[in-house]
Amino acid sequence: MDRKATGNIIVIKRKTVVAGGHHGGAWKVAYADFVTAMMAFFLLMWLLSVTDEQTRLGLADYFSPTIPIHSTRGGGDGPFDGSSMFSQDVLAKDETGQTGDPDRIQKDGGQDQTLYDIAEELTGGSGDAVAADPALRHIATRITDEGLIIEVFDIEGSPLFDGTSVEPNAILEQLLEMIGRVLARTANQVAVTGHLASHDVDADGADPWRLSGGRAQLARERLVAAGIAEERLARVTGKSDRSPVSDTAGDDRNRRIEITLLRRFEP
Repeated sequence: MDRKATGNIIVIKRKTVVAGGHHGGAWKVAYADFVTAMMAFFLLMWLLSVTDEQTRLGLADYFSPTIPIHSTRGGGDGPFDGSSMFSQDVLAKDETGQTGDPDRIQKDGGQDQTLYDIAEELTGGSGDAVAADPALRHIATRITDEGLIIEVFDIEGSPLFDGTSVEPNAILEQLLEMIGRVLARTANQVAVTGHLASHDVDADGADPWRLSGGRAQLARERLVAAGIAEERLARVTGKSDRSPVSDTAGDDRNRRIEITLLRRFEP
């Protein structure tokens, strides 16, 4: 064959497209979600292994509301005249996540706060609030297995009682009225305990047990007058100087009234 008579041979390659061959990377998004979920799971397991019981209770209390409150609200916007914005958050539950005291909630239309919300309401929620209202310096709160403990204590130059008597000063009257109004919107039981400082024991020959018990009774009366139902009082006790919060001898902080909003454990 004459090579000059031969033309160029053109080869055409056609690409076959198979439907469904490209997924747009959706599998990557699904895989990323799976990895994130596993990281969160292992982080949770690690946190549970390194935290103590009290911290775990606090975390559970944060995610599971515990304190049912009533819908009655004050007209002011401060800790002494009104209620917290947290009082309309979620429906009432107890520590186990089950609904608590349903009749009372349904009847009054109340909703729920956690122990932390109550504590924040009582202390003003910030250092600025304490600076604006010096009375709040007398209050400290802490959450324990028993419940929310509200300490009302002496500070230098501003005692709660007149000397070694059961006569309250104006600052204590004001504080007990405010605490009573806040706790009156809850349904949990309340315990009241009176405490003395070590140097109160031998002062003026007063019986420290009667004195601490008398101060606790005075606090109970003021709380009831502020709206807490008498049947909610679980106990009223005086402990003399046997349970100090400060190891410093003669610390005025040990002279205090403790009001405990008890946790609700339903069967």
